[in-house]
Amino acid sequence: MSNNVKRKEQIVTIDGPSGVGKSTISRRVAASLSFTYLDTGAMYRAVGLQLLNSRVDLGDETAVRECLQKISLELLPATTEDDEVTVLLAGEDVSVAIRSQEMSMIASKVSALPAVREKLTAMQQEIGKKGQIVAEGRDTGTVVFPDAAWKFYLDADPGERMRRRAAQMRLAGKEVDEEELLQMIIKRDHDDQARTIAPLCKAEDATVIDTSVLSIDEVAAKMLAGIEPTPQ
Repeated sequence: MSNNVKRKEQIVTIDGPSGVGKSTISRRVAASLSFTYLDTGAMYRAVGLQLLNSRVDLGDETAVRECLQKISLELLPATTEDDEVTVLLAGEDVSVAIRSQEMSMIASKVSALPAVREKLTAMQQEIGKKGQIVAEGRDTGTVVFPDAAWKFYLDADPGERMRRRAAQMRLAGKEVDEEELLQMIIKRDHDDQARTIAPLCKAEDATVIDTSVLSIDEVAAKMLAGIEPTPQ
């Protein structure tokens, strides 16, 4: 292990657009390393739900900050590597409620708000102080943990990402308009890349992996081959 890696934080960051398999792969990698999985996307979705339920005008920065001051957000570790983290908002389990496509779009909007970014970035950095975490999102390697020892950026063709999401929705018994879903994915990509604060982009020192034609196991294996944690 080089001295350079030893000086870096024992953190794995996994960034990329929606639908590339970040959550599933992050859980797999975290379990293999015995690291904690930090789902930053779930945090933004939960904040979006709080602001939506509180009927806060997203253009009113004062109202947004006041809502954030009162927010109670907690992430509980998943029971297995195949489960999502449990998200508690004011003590209520909102894990299912935040996983809709609607909440995905709302999360993209609120993540562009300075007050939200400041609040959640600080929370995430506090969680990461002890190291040994796998953090996934859109700016974990560029903004939240710029000194992470291992950074990855996952990508995939929008059409393939739409097909994966459509399959998940059908398994859940939901009807799917594939063209509408594809357009939502493309719009989400544009919104995430175009925002002024912490836009979706690849860290210069990140390893890029195209997941379009790779299985979850193959992607995880590629990542784990390049990760060698130092003893704590």
